[in-house]
Amino acid sequence: MNTAESFAELPVAPKPPLRRFHQARWDEPIIFELSAPGRRGMAVPQPGAPGVELPETVRRAEPPKLPEMSQLHVLRHYLRLSQENLGVDLNIDVGQGTCTMKYSPKVNDRFAAAIAELHPLQHEDTVQGVLEIYWRLERMLAEISGMSRVSLQPGSGSAAIYANIAMIRAYHAANGEGHRDQVITTMFSHPSNAACAKTAGYEVITLMPDADGYPDIEALRAAVGPRTAALMITNPEDTGIFNPRIREFVELVHSVGGLACYDQANANGILGITRARDAGFDLCHFNLHKTFSTPHACGGPAAGACGVSAELEPFLPGPVVTFDGSSYGLETPPRSIGKVRPFLGVTPNIVRAYAWIMAMGAEGLRQVAETAVLNNNYLMHKILQIPGASAPWDKRRIEQVRYSWQELSEETGVHSEEIGVRAADFGVHYWTSHHPYVVPEPFTLEPTESYSKEDLDEYAAILAHVASEARTDPEFVKGAPYNQSVHKIDMTSLDDPKEWAPTWRAYVRKHLS
Repeated sequence: MNTAESFAELPVAPKPPLRRFHQARWDEPIIFELSAPGRRGMAVPQPGAPGVELPETVRRAEPPKLPEMSQLHVLRHYLRLSQENLGVDLNIDVGQGTCTMKYSPKVNDRFAAAIAELHPLQHEDTVQGVLEIYWRLERMLAEISGMSRVSLQPGSGSAAIYANIAMIRAYHAANGEGHRDQVITTMFSHPSNAACAKTAGYEVITLMPDADGYPDIEALRAAVGPRTAALMITNPEDTGIFNPRIREFVELVHSVGGLACYDQANANGILGITRARDAGFDLCHFNLHKTFSTPHACGGPAAGACGVSAELEPFLPGPVVTFDGSSYGLETPPRSIGKVRPFLGVTPNIVRAYAWIMAMGAEGLRQVAETAVLNNNYLMHKILQIPGASAPWDKRRIEQVRYSWQELSEETGVHSEEIGVRAADFGVHYWTSHHPYVVPEPFTLEPTESYSKEDLDEYAAILAHVASEARTDPEFVKGAPYNQSVHKIDMTSLDDPKEWAPTWRAYVRKHLS
């Protein structure tokens, strides 16, 4: 039964009216432009203890160039900027495919705030509660993945991938096989796998999908050999397709002495259903800011977790948390790759993930996966009813789908990026895909378990409306946005490094002086 048939008997609800949306638009300067000498928001105490003169070696030659503003003006500035943003708490955020945008319970922010006054250099005897949370969360993630041990030190998913590739390199070197210099990945695995392997000095071999949309196992068979260090693969891939032959892939790599590393950035649809170690993987990672509901926080701080089999435990990043039955401590594994970030990890997000898992329980985690899969396949049913939309490879998906507007684009000349910008005029987010665009005119949606049927209906109705606009007035769609805080952006400067200004001072130097 295909997806369209499986939902054919659902009652048809009346189409909801499109929500009126017009975002605040402030001509708000950068905070440095608002600064005026002598303004302040609080009285800062003088540094140092009474009667103690700071040595010249720690004195600045001149004060730091920080904005000088009153409290009122700081508050006004950031509230205005917040009104010019969209986010998961404001809009239906199913359009950030591969990033698993879900609701993060606000009570977990209170738990995270409870540790705000702790210092990372405190003696471990004074932070037993935090160390216990680390220990317990490690055990939970080990159970969820089937792995032997977990490190929570990485500061993001990509940092966890890099830590895994570093452990792979250390493992082979320790076994006298440092000559293994190739890493195999797939086109629809997270690009961070290839990027981290390349950064670590490996040659990267990328497998393309076969005619059915799965990673080509024959291409893998031809690629493995004595130079193979590892397979780094996301499953389900960023198409939402789960590879049912994944164990064969792992066994092929093992047969030539390589390791298999599972990128579980897309784990939201398989929680409690499959486990990395059960498929034979040696290493894996989770994105705690995706699967386990810690906020994305506009790109940071995130949090990652590396899981390894018993053979790779000695190479884990250190220190790791230990427990002797009465107290918690820290130790560095004997062949540790060292730190991959300062201190233990992103502790506020560790607390949030721990609280979320504790609230869900084992049955709740499986329900998360089942609801995410249901939501995704329902949304796919709605999207594929829109003329001009398609999804390559006719099969059910797990937690997301990479769709295509190729038919609509060829008919109207409107591209996927332009449809996404116009959709933002209705207050929703939309993402195309990683480059290169193997799926032509792509858009990638991932509903997660957080969104209701009404949310999904509204999102699909917005895309249907924009697709209809593209047919009747394509130039209008190309001219978007109209209701946003920004006008249409001139993209030419993005391709000219001479125009780039990554800091305010660089902007002043290049464009204002």
